[in-house]
Order: sequence, then structure tokens, then C-alpha cells
Amino acid sequence: MENVLAILLAGGAGERLYPLTKDTAKPAVPFGGAYRIIDFTLSNCVNSNVRRILILTQYKSLDLIRHIRDGWNIFSPEMGEYIEVLPPMQRVHKDWYQGTSDAVFQNCYSIEAEAPEQTLIVAGDHIYKMNYRDMLDWHWRHNAEITIATIKAPPEDAGRFGVLEIDPDFRIVGFEEKPQGGNAKRSRFDPSMISVSMGVYIFNTDVLLRVLHEDSQDAGSTHDFGRDVIPKNLARARVVAYDFRDINDKSVRYWRDVGTLDAYYEANMDLVDVVPEFNLYDQRWPIRTKATQQPPAKFVFAQEGRRMGVAVDSVVSAGCIVSGGRVLHSVLSPGVRVNSYCEVEYSILMPGVEIGRYSRIRRAIVNTGVKLPDSSVIGFDLEADSAKGYHVTEGGIVVVA
Repeated sequence: MENVLAILLAGGAGERLYPLTKDTAKPAVPFGGAYRIIDFTLSNCVNSNVRRILILTQYKSLDLIRHIRDGWNIFSPEMGEYIEVLPPMQRVHKDWYQGTSDAVFQNCYSIEAEAPEQTLIVAGDHIYKMNYRDMLDWHWRHNAEITIATIKAPPEDAGRFGVLEIDPDFRIVGFEEKPQGGNAKRSRFDPSMISVSMGVYIFNTDVLLRVLHEDSQDAGSTHDFGRDVIPKNLARARVVAYDFRDINDKSVRYWRDVGTLDAYYEANMDLVDVVPEFNLYDQRWPIRTKATQQPPAKFVFAQEGRRMGVAVDSVVSAGCIVSGGRVLHSVLSPGVRVNSYCEVEYSILMPGVEIGRYSRIRRAIVNTGVKLPDSSVIGFDLEADSAKGYHVTEGGIVVVA
């Protein structure tokens, strides 16, 4: 994959994940206990042997930059490998990034300097496992100029996605944004399903630079790949669909956009099932992250009655202490402390969280560094939680910021 350059889009404001993104960029939000959201896309790159990576940042990027610096310094410049974080440099014009395609366009000089044959464009806020080499082989085999990774979805979900129309030779000939009424075009790969875009693209680099320049001149464009660039070029370039092959090796393909609080919560809960939908433990496709210097997790007090340090059906990270409390079906990030007589159920505790004694927490996300006082009760009365100033999502998840 030495002739491929990966561009990872990590500049979104993450407004739908607020308040988790109050002080950090969305791709840097903790996920699954030990990880950050961006680690999953970066691991796909490394495991696919894509080792020239540009990360485009913008909002609140300091935490993200430090995570990349400290956790992803595994590349060898002598071998032509690198991972570089590029903030907006206003080299092309004076504005911040106006959309996904404008972010790449503003870094066109960096792309030209590397002179890759193909450019892989991926998002930094999706959870999935994918071998980009398979997609590149498909791109070559079908003489594509642009390849879009697609995933099959039930027709009743068409109103949530942009649905692609694919002809018999896998060329994309149509695009419908959130069609209603059950009339969405069926998938070329499975007539009982629809095919939707995953936001993963491979461009021949000369084609990419041309379409980005043309889009930059369009005053009516929102400068977005899915909304503008791709639809405009369906008839002008050979745009091919690639059906997602899941390295996760489960019965159902796993791809999650964790752009909302409810989606983020559900994706974390996927990890704590007895047979998790998303497999973190497959050493054939390791998920890498920054090594955390923490002692092992510890569970103390094993007395009869309520005072017992125990975690069941949960992900517990390094440095956690469950001291006489009970944790069920939850994700505990590094450095969490759950004190005596607590009950934590179906919740996500971010790094450094401390739960005071006699507290009861259910279906909650407790943000980094929060220390809840003794006898806190969260998740049992949503109106009371909202009155306390906590954010309550449409799905009934309480976010303590």
C-alpha cells in the first residue's frame, strides 16, 4: 500500500455529542474504556498496511493531538511511514474548513507533495473493522476512478441514509438522500436490502484534485463529499460501489456512526454483552491505542450483604477500583473509582470518574473527571435529572458533565 495516502477527517465540531465534546474534539472522546474513537479508524489503517496518514483537525484539537503524539508514534520515517496532524493553515483561502471536501481541498498541496496514486479518505468517528487493501484491490479490478464503501441495510431504514443505485457492473448511477415510502433502490449485492454509503472513499489522486478544484469554484456547494462532490461526478467519472467485508467476523456486519449521544451509548453497550457484537479481543486485528500507565484493576471487600466489590458483564479498564460497590453491564474507563454500597448499571464512566458511597447510577454517561457526591441518584427520575442540570437524551440516557 506504499502508493496510497490516507486522509482522516477529524475536524468536526461534534455538536451532537455535546457535552462530551465541550473540551475535546469528537474523535478524541473516550470509547470502550481504554480507547478513543479515532483509534478504530487508525487501527484499520495500520492493520491494512496504510502507513502514510494525514489527520485533518480543526475544533478543540489539543487533546487529540496529544493522543496521537503519545499513542501513535509507531511509524518509521526511514521506511517512508508517518502520521501527521494538519490543523487549518488557510493556505488556499482565509476560511476555516467549510465541509469535508473543503477540508481536503485546503490541503491539496500536501497531497500533491506526496504524489500518491490513490487517496483513501475516511472519517474519524466511526466504529468498525475493515481491510482497506481489499477495497483497493476492488478499485483496481473494476477500473474505478472513485470507489465508495457501502453497507447493506434493511429497506425500512432508507429514511436514515443516502441510498445508492448500483448497476450490474457495480457502477453507481444514482443517489437518493433519505428516500421515504419504501421505494428506495435495492442493493446490487442483495436484492432484499439497500446499499448505503459508509463515508469511506478511494480516489485516483488526479481525479480527486480535479473534482475538489471544481467544487471549490461552485458558490452553491456545501463542500461535502456525500452531498455535493460524489453526486455531481456520477456521470463524469467511473464511480464504483464496494460492498463492506467485515473483519469483525460476526454474523452481522458491524459499522456504527457514533455521532450522537444515543448512538455513542449503544455502541459502548455493544461491547459488554456476553457475546459482544464488536470483538475487541481478536489479536488478528488488534485495536491500538495510547498505553496507559495504570496499575491493574482492583476489586475489594467481599462481605455478605450489600458491601461487595464486584463487576459483572462489564468492561473494566486499568487503574479502576471497585471498592465495595456493584457494577453491572457497564464500561469503566481508566482510573475510575466506585465506592462502597454503590450500584452502577448500564452506564459509561469516563476516565477519572469517582462515584461516592451509597450512590445509584443507571443508564448514564458520566464525563471525564466527574466526582459524584455520596448518595447521588441518577437515571431513575429523568425529570429530576433534567432539573439538576444534567443532559437527558431522546433515548433517556443521562449525561453528567
